[in-house]
Amino acid sequence: MKSLAELAAIKEKMQNKVVLREGSSDIRVVVGMATCGIAAGARPVLNAFVEEVNNAGLADKVTVTQTGCIGICQFEPVVEIYEAGKDKVTYVKMSPEKAKEVVEKHLKGGSVIADYTISNI
Repeated sequence: MKSLAELAAIKEKMQNKVVLREGSSDIRVVVGMATCGIAAGARPVLNAFVEEVNNAGLADKVTVTQTGCIGICQFEPVVEIYEAGKDKVTYVKMSPEKAKEVVEKHLKGGSVIADYTISNI
């Protein structure tokens, strides 16, 4: 870090990600971040959702957050998506690559990726 301006730029860049994770929107993406989830790779999945939602310009519509144990440890990393007026969708065995696809097809396109859901296990 070389200057106060550089520090301010870093703060502004990161603030978008923090606000995204703390907001309250019509769509909530919840990543299981208990010990089992973290051990299975949930942290990169959470980061991918935050980054991709932000890159897709969905920050005003989608909140990405974390929770503790979801209760299905054998399927970690687990991501639940809550949308107003719709049934919850539970994605299992997620990866950062799958997270990017979920943002594109589900959050942007409105189509659940059935192959990644718990109902297909």
